[in-house]
Amino acid sequence: MIYAEILAGGKGTRMGNVSMPKQYLPLNGKPVIVHTVEKFILNARFDKILVASPKEWINHTEDILKKYIQDERVIVIEGGADRNETIMSGIRHVEQNYGLNEEDVLITHDAVRPFLTHRIIEENINAALEYGAVDTVITATDTIVESTNHEFITDIPVRDVMYQGQTPQSFNMKRLSDHYHALSDEQKQILTDACKICLLAGEKVSLVKGEIFNIKITTPYDMQVANAIIQERISHD
Repeated sequence: MIYAEILAGGKGTRMGNVSMPKQYLPLNGKPVIVHTVEKFILNARFDKILVASPKEWINHTEDILKKYIQDERVIVIEGGADRNETIMSGIRHVEQNYGLNEEDVLITHDAVRPFLTHRIIEENINAALEYGAVDTVITATDTIVESTNHEFITDIPVRDVMYQGQTPQSFNMKRLSDHYHALSDEQKQILTDACKICLLAGEKVSLVKGEIFNIKITTPYDMQVANAIIQERISHD
């Protein structure tokens, strides 16, 4: 089976003085998270679409999704303490309610990336089924500078082999779960990216081409850019 998990567990601390997490802020009259979930309900290949929310925002999430989206595949669940634990919450929900099969895949996506395309979703599904792990990326346009002490440059990698990670990130669910639970507590605490779980286990992670406009809304500036993208699309319709 094919599952999606929308990761809506962030608290939006970089958005400044706002009354709610960034995924619930309005974008052209609808919460950001609604724009994102709408992209997934358009794809008939998903058996279930999980929306992982902070515990204290579950009721709010259910209310706004019922208001804007009528699709019985959409289910709100409680997220975890961090990104990877939230992904594992989705896998546990599937295992407990539907059973976890060898070929099941999970397409994970940031709730605050509302501009992903049908192509990106389709290519993630296909690559996850074929390879078991996939990351969505765009080529790096700026030179990447490394500084391990945050004071002096320690390395400047060759830009031609550098990419910027986006989402979706997609996985064979059983393999990802097994790899994650094989990690030590120390490894779990420093991991911020689910694809690194697969790399540490020696798995190859396939690449899917993202889009420059598949931005993550984390700051007030990002929200301005998102509104500009929306208005440009409206003007061309």
